[in-house]
Amino acid sequence: MTPHTGTPVSSDPPWSVDLRRVADREHWLLASYAMRSCDSVGRVHPEPLHPYRGPFARDRDRVLHCSAFRRLSGKMQVFTGEMGEYHRTRLTHTFEVASVARTIARTLRLNEDLTETLALLHDIGHPPYGHCGEDVLAEVMRNEGGFSHNQFALSIVSELEQRFTGFPGLNLSLEVLGGQDTRAHKAEAAVGMAPLLEVQIVDLADSIAYDAHDVDDALQMGMIDYRELRRLGLIRRAAAQVRARYGRLPPSRKRQALVHELVDLQVGDLLVSATDRLLPWQGRSAEELRVAGVRLSHSPELAGERGELERYLFDAVYRHPRLMRVRQAASDRLHELFEGLVRRPERLPLRFRGRASETGVPRAVSDYLAGMTDRFCDTQHQLFHSQAAGPLTDW
Repeated sequence: MTPHTGTPVSSDPPWSVDLRRVADREHWLLASYAMRSCDSVGRVHPEPLHPYRGPFARDRDRVLHCSAFRRLSGKMQVFTGEMGEYHRTRLTHTFEVASVARTIARTLRLNEDLTETLALLHDIGHPPYGHCGEDVLAEVMRNEGGFSHNQFALSIVSELEQRFTGFPGLNLSLEVLGGQDTRAHKAEAAVGMAPLLEVQIVDLADSIAYDAHDVDDALQMGMIDYRELRRLGLIRRAAAQVRARYGRLPPSRKRQALVHELVDLQVGDLLVSATDRLLPWQGRSAEELRVAGVRLSHSPELAGERGELERYLFDAVYRHPRLMRVRQAASDRLHELFEGLVRRPERLPLRFRGRASETGVPRAVSDYLAGMTDRFCDTQHQLFHSQAAGPLTDW
C-alpha cells in the first residue's frame, strides 16, 4: 500500500501502464479498416504476449535482426559493385520502400508496424545478381516446382533462419506470412478477395521506389540522359515541378531534385486516389474490405505514365549492353554452380545436405544459391572449381 492513501502498489513497471495496451493506441490512431493487432490470429508456434510491443512490432524486429536481412547489403538491385558505389543495393532499396510505405500508411491511418514489417520482408528472398539470379533459378528449377523470390522468402522466415531453440524460422505472425504469400501468388490475389490494405501499399511503394531510384542510378552512371527522359510524360511533369521550385540547377542537383519529385508525384497521386476509394468504407473493418475486394491504385493518368516510364527503363537500362555483359557472366556462374552441386551434393554444406533429404537435391541446391550474396557466390564458384574437394561454406 502507498503511505496515507491505502492505494495498492502495482508490481508492473511504470511504462507498462501506458504501453501495455496496444489495442488502446490503435483504437485512437487507426482507421476502422486498418489491420489491428488485437485481431491477429497469432503464430504457428504460440508465444506469450510482449509487455510493450504489439505482434507486428515484434515481427518487424525479428526481420530486421535476422541474418538474411543483413545479407541484402551484398545483393545487387540493378547495378553491380563493379559499376561504382552510388547505386542502390537490395538493402538500401528495402529501406527506401519501407520509408515510402510508412508514409502512405500513416497518412491513410493504416497499421504502420505491419506495413513496415512487410516492406522490410518483401525482398528478403532475392537471390544474388538481381533479377538475373531469379531468372536462372526459375529456369533450372522449372521441372522442380519453379523458383520465386517471394516464395523463397517464406522458406527463409519459416525454415532456414535459426533464431530460436524450440522451432525453426522466425515464427512471424500469420498476417505477415499471409501478406508475403499474397506477393508470391499475385495473379490469384488480383481477383476475388483483396489483400489487406497494408499488403497492397507495400507493393505500390515498391514500384514507386524503384521507378524513381532506377532513374537516379542510371542518370548518375551515364546510362541515360535527360533528353531521352524528357520524352516521358511523368518525367516532364516532375521536371516542370523542379523548374518551378528551383529554376536552373547544375546536373547533380537537378538529378536529385527530379528523383524527389518523381517520388512525391507518385505518392501524392496514390494518396488522393486511395482516400477517394476508401471514403465510402469509413467504419467498416479490414475483413469487410477484403471480402468486398477493395483495391488501391494510382489514378488512370498516372498509371499510364508509370507504365510508359517502366517500359523505357526496361529497354534503355535493364537491357543496356553494360548490364547485359554482367548478367551473362553472373548467369554462367550460377548455372555452373547449380549443375555442379546437383551432380555432387556431397559438396553442399552440412545443413543443406540434410535439407536435400527432405526437399530433394535440386531444391536444396536452389535454396543454398538463393541465399548467397553476390560476392559470396563468386567465392563459392571459385572454390568449387579449385583443387579443394570438401564442402562449400554455409552462409
